[in-house]
Amino acid sequence: MASAIFHFATIDVNLKQGVDIQDITKDLNHLIGQSGIENGLATACIAGSTGSLTTIEYEPGVIQDLKDAIHRLAPEGMAYAHELAWHDGNGHSHVQAALLGPSIALPVRKGRLKLGTWQQAVVINHDNSARKRTVEVTLVGM
Repeated sequence: MASAIFHFATIDVNLKQGVDIQDITKDLNHLIGQSGIENGLATACIAGSTGSLTTIEYEPGVIQDLKDAIHRLAPEGMAYAHELAWHDGNGHSHVQAALLGPSIALPVRKGRLKLGTWQQAVVINHDNSARKRTVEVTLVGM
């Protein structure tokens, strides 16, 4: 029986003021290739409470639709208790990120992410300023 491989890495992404969405699928597949894992699981978690990760078709229309939906769910300009306490103007950013979530888990098959034809992994900045986001990646498999 083959031994399990554990591989740990980070991906740094420079993102504009939120909502900014960037595709990290190629980065994840590159890390999988470096790890030697053929079949297993890729998990990724964003460091920070105003960023999120998800999968989506990364094309301009869908990206704009997602941005619009995020703004409708937790718009800027509303009264947020966080802003009343901290006066930093990003209460909406925390809520948006929490609704989408900080992590994803994706299957690895034949040395690559097993995604749908039109599905990519994306990182999102929700904050009211540009951010360098760090995505912590853990790969497990054989």
